[in-house]
Amino acid sequence: MITLLALLAATPVADKIIVDLSAGKPANTFRPDVAFGGGLDGMGRDEVKATYTPHNVAAMRQAGLKSITYRLRTELGAEAWHWNPEGRWSDPARQQGYWTSSDKPGAPILLSHGYDLPRRGMTNDNANNAGYSRLADGDPASFWKSNPYLDSRHTHAPARPQWLIAELGDETAVDTARLWWATPYAVDYQVQYWVGRDDYDHDGRWVTFPHGDIKGATGGEVTLKLADAPIRTGFIRVMMSKGSGTAPAGSTDVRDRLGYALGEIGIGRMDGERFVDAIRKGRSNKTQSIMHVSSTDPWHRAVDLDRDLEQPGLDLVYRSGLTSGLPMMVPVGALFDTPENVAAEIRWLKRRGYPLTQVEIGEEADGQYGSPEDYGALYIQMADVVKAVDPAIVTGGPSLQSAMTEMWMPDRGESRWWNQRFVTYLKSRDRMKDLGFVSFEHYPFDDVCGRVDEKLKDHTAMMDETFRRLAEDGVPKATPLVIAEYGFSAYSGRVMSEIPAALLNADTVGQFMAMGGDQAFLFGYTPNTPINQHQACAGYGNMMTWQTDENGQAKWPSPTFEAARLLTGAWSQPGNGLHQVWPAASTVRDAKGRAPVTAYAVKRPDGQWALMLVNRDAETAHAAKLVFRDAAGRSRGFQGQVEVWRYDGTRYAWKDDGENSRPSKTLPALRLRQDGRREVVLPPWSLTVVRGRLAP
Repeated sequence: MITLLALLAATPVADKIIVDLSAGKPANTFRPDVAFGGGLDGMGRDEVKATYTPHNVAAMRQAGLKSITYRLRTELGAEAWHWNPEGRWSDPARQQGYWTSSDKPGAPILLSHGYDLPRRGMTNDNANNAGYSRLADGDPASFWKSNPYLDSRHTHAPARPQWLIAELGDETAVDTARLWWATPYAVDYQVQYWVGRDDYDHDGRWVTFPHGDIKGATGGEVTLKLADAPIRTGFIRVMMSKGSGTAPAGSTDVRDRLGYALGEIGIGRMDGERFVDAIRKGRSNKTQSIMHVSSTDPWHRAVDLDRDLEQPGLDLVYRSGLTSGLPMMVPVGALFDTPENVAAEIRWLKRRGYPLTQVEIGEEADGQYGSPEDYGALYIQMADVVKAVDPAIVTGGPSLQSAMTEMWMPDRGESRWWNQRFVTYLKSRDRMKDLGFVSFEHYPFDDVCGRVDEKLKDHTAMMDETFRRLAEDGVPKATPLVIAEYGFSAYSGRVMSEIPAALLNADTVGQFMAMGGDQAFLFGYTPNTPINQHQACAGYGNMMTWQTDENGQAKWPSPTFEAARLLTGAWSQPGNGLHQVWPAASTVRDAKGRAPVTAYAVKRPDGQWALMLVNRDAETAHAAKLVFRDAAGRSRGFQGQVEVWRYDGTRYAWKDDGENSRPSKTLPALRLRQDGRREVVLPPWSLTVVRGRLAP
């Protein structure tokens, strides 16, 4: 009986892959040097120098990814980026204010840093998450201030309200607010509470407290009786619609009087003469109540340097060889930068003589809980200064944390889709011409435990939904689409260092290009080490092309690396030649209607056809007959011998050993030749490329 079961398991499922030529034209075209790339991210203290060594750079380049996107971790960490350590302060005498890096080429820039913002309003960020909100730090002398570049003076559009949201944790009885206003203060504002099952209740709504509509306020420390009887809620919002326009004594910078500034907030109830504050106060994200704000002033000081957040110097990246002499997708800040600093960066790049065609504005603004309209207003300002330097540069964004991001607790009647509102805002300002590409990150699975084979099979529908969502957002069909980062998950775990990572990456790029995508950038391009980020069941692993030794040098190639090599060296023809993508699909479906095997067909510049085949069945092999079918229904196949590359569990194995986890086998894809008329065997969990010439 055991022998029979083993025999049945080893018997491949009969499959057929049909390449559909009936349309007479390809579904998409691409050039590998532009379409396939890697992302270079910010790092921790002392990591840039250890990573950008000749050995590591040479190892990375073996992946064949020629295009580069530079990721801006400072923007995720709510920090101002000093892309050039040389520059000037708006208040040079006190080494503080608004920073503009020098646009004059000088000594090579090998390292740059972020600077914490002392007027920060949000508790959490998406980088090192080591900061805290000044609204709940227990010190009324410190303060949050909104971004002055959102004032009409800079946006040349009607001013939009600014807001703060306080999380109270469990529902709490509230009838009183205490506010310590700084300068400039809010003259007109509303104190509101959230009514809903939770903060993602689509039927939820913001309601102004009975006595929460404040007009003609004069600042200072105020205690507001919001309701005659306590109202239970878990979230409070202060919505500011008119500012005082006043500046601190001695100020000579107009930005000091634009926006709103609040030193501290207390929310709770009166117990007799005693105010019971529901806001926890502290100078860390673990000790204070969670605060969210619409924007933050990028004002900072020299002492705010964050040595724990490094960005590789622009000269270091360009001169490393990683860009292959091609234009790099260059980032500029948006939420936490100034137009002056952005313009200086573009001037410096042009003066340095580096090729520059694309600029991505901001990163993951949707993940910062901010308003897409506010981001849109800043986006336009940054696009204006970029194009003032060079009108030929293509600006794009918003580098969405996810193409599926929903608004967090929107007002009733507003769209709940973040990107849709951003696109709508650009259209309302007649500025869609400045959205030269739409970029988004693609990490389909937050949960890296459970049935990985089921996740892989679900991925096709997820990518389909991404394209539907972008279309419904109002993104024009002609607008190029860019995956700014892709990988199995944004959270690390063992699966990211095993064969499924290669399969997911191949599926991501293959399906994206087949559906009309333009560029896809692999995240985790630099060598790294295994970690466990947030799920004990996930084990240890990481997004990386190479795992490093104890000295931080690339030692073991990962499945991610092998998938990239097959993509750039076997499936596509290296270089800048035009490739045609044609529809291809398996005829086999599982009980849920999903295809266990996916197929992606290209016609290369050298006249050869290549099929990339992904078997997502964890335990079942497939024997695939390859068929090309034209409009007349005529079927053809490969002529003569074909080359086959096969990567599966016989080529790679992972040793699960906690922090010491590493590969126990790292062989490159098996390369062989076979008769093109024969079926191609696709082992369980395998990535296969078949290449040859089509029979007449």
